[in-house]
Order: sequence, then structure tokens, then C-alpha cells
Amino acid sequence: MTIAAKDVMALRQKTGLGMMDCKEALKANDGDMSAAEEWIRAKRKGKMDTRTERATGEGRIAIVLGDGQAAIVEVLTETDFTARNEEFIAMMETVSQAALGCTAGDITATDEMTAAIDNIRVKTGENANFARGEKLEGGHFGQYLHHDGKRGCLIQVEGDADVDTLKGICQHITFYDPAAITPDDVPQDKLEEIRAKAVEEAKDSGKPEEIAQKMSEGKVRKFLEENTLIKQKYVVDETKTIEEILPEGCTITKFVRYTLGG
Repeated sequence: MTIAAKDVMALRQKTGLGMMDCKEALKANDGDMSAAEEWIRAKRKGKMDTRTERATGEGRIAIVLGDGQAAIVEVLTETDFTARNEEFIAMMETVSQAALGCTAGDITATDEMTAAIDNIRVKTGENANFARGEKLEGGHFGQYLHHDGKRGCLIQVEGDADVDTLKGICQHITFYDPAAITPDDVPQDKLEEIRAKAVEEAKDSGKPEEIAQKMSEGKVRKFLEENTLIKQKYVVDETKTIEEILPEGCTITKFVRYTLGG
């Protein structure tokens, strides 16, 4: 049968494949556009499924805020070129919105997410996969996503805080990578490890026991100031700590920080 050039072009725009591939698909399906599109996707996906060992070192992170819920997701692909194209970015929107329909906690890719990612695999010929995701529920949320989509943070708080303050704290978390929110969140065995090492170093340098103990407490205090979020100096204004910029009555309950591939 004769296949109209306009139909070949329409199928090409939908699938991103070459003219000859689209013409072959239409011929194999008697000119039925929908059937041809599914035929292409099935054929291409079958080929891509044999290439899942190909490294996926690029990709994007996406964050979405909903009513009393929020999610952060990561999808990996092979090249930065693909990760930056408009269709990949649109796919990230689909995947992140679908994440809001998941239960709170770690996210497993849904059928909707998988279909959206498979679409990208078919169109680009690259291996792509859902890497991870997390959904939070309750309280209020803030977010920050770096312009390249490779670093981001989602924060959950109890109490009121304006959007800009929460975004600034998320930026801080993204670049400072705190170990915990408050000093109370740091495991005691970690603090004991720091104390013991500090005492040993002080004694090795000839300091008496009493001085060594005082020095060890100083080491612990410095560790907490440098590694717990609320005690860290705010990246935007280092004259203040995160604790000092939080509005009264607002507490940080959780943050999720993603770095691409991390």
C-alpha cells in the first residue's frame, strides 16, 4: 500500500525515529498510525532491553510539592545531551507528579513512570532508568534544585516559614551536606569516637588527662557546629546560623538531599 508522506512525518514527530523506520512501521500496520507507533515502541524497547548494562552516568533530579505532600526523584541516562533535552525534562515532570501518588517513603517506579522513561529510551536509543525517589507527607515543604538538575534538596518543616527562607536552607543543605539536623540526631557512638580520638591525640602530645578531656569536648563541640544543620553558619549570611534564621515555632523535621548518581 502507498503510505502518505504526511503520515510518515507525523509518526516521525511522535517517535523521534528516522523516516524509513516510520515508513516501515506504517506499512507493517496497514497505515494505522496508532498501531504503527506501538509497533515501533515494542520493537525499539526490545532492542533497548538488551542494552541495560550500558552506563548511565548522566540524568536529572526533579522535585514536586503537593498539598501536604512532596517528592524528589532521580532518573539516569547515558549522556548529558539527552538529560538536557526538553523531552527528558518533560518526562521528569511526569515521573515526579506520579511520585505524589505513591505511599510515603522510598519510591518504587510505577507503571506510569516506567512508560514515560521507556518513551525516552525509545526516542533517544539510550539506556535510561529510574534511580531512586522519596515521598514525604505532613507539615510544610521547601525545595531547591540546581540549574543543571544534578543537585537538589527537599525539606520538611513543622510550623510556618516563607518560601524564600526554606529555599535558602535547601541551598545551604545542597552545598554543605550536613550529617544531621540537630546535635541530638548525631549517634552517641560517633561522638564517643571523636572524644576518644581527641583524648588520644592530646595525651600523645603530652597533655595531662584533665586537659585532654577538655580538648575532646572542644572537638565534639566543633564537630557539631560544622556538621549539624541548625548549628552550621548559613551559606547566604555567615553571621547567622540556620537555627537563627528559622522563624520562631518552626522546626526542621527532615531533609532529603540528592546529588546525581550519589
